[in-house]
Amino acid sequence: MRGAFFPVLLIVVGAGWLLNELNIMPEVSWIVIFGLAISGIAVLAIDGVNKSSIVLGPMLMAGALLTFLRQYYGLGFNLQFPALLMLLGLLLLLRRSDAIPPARAHFHRKARQEPAGDV
Repeated sequence: MRGAFFPVLLIVVGAGWLLNELNIMPEVSWIVIFGLAISGIAVLAIDGVNKSSIVLGPMLMAGALLTFLRQYYGLGFNLQFPALLMLLGLLLLLRRSDAIPPARAHFHRKARQEPAGDV
């Protein structure tokens, strides 16, 4: 199954586009919704589940869900913000758990300092 990600992604995007063109899917801003959802999934997939990603990944996915609900069902911001605050609080509590591993240290290569001199 290695190397099948891109072809599968093309199939999913094409199928979604076709369903949208046939007016089978609801008319919402799919770019924003999928962008948020894929970003949340990518955070968890790339970084793994750790004390950093356990908050960011689900918050992005919840943002995608609430954006869909706002656009399709008219869910107001007065319900979205409290829901996001409660989720954030729950995720921050979950983050404190010893079962969640610490975030991996990301090391950045320091830029070389070349001595100033005549060239």
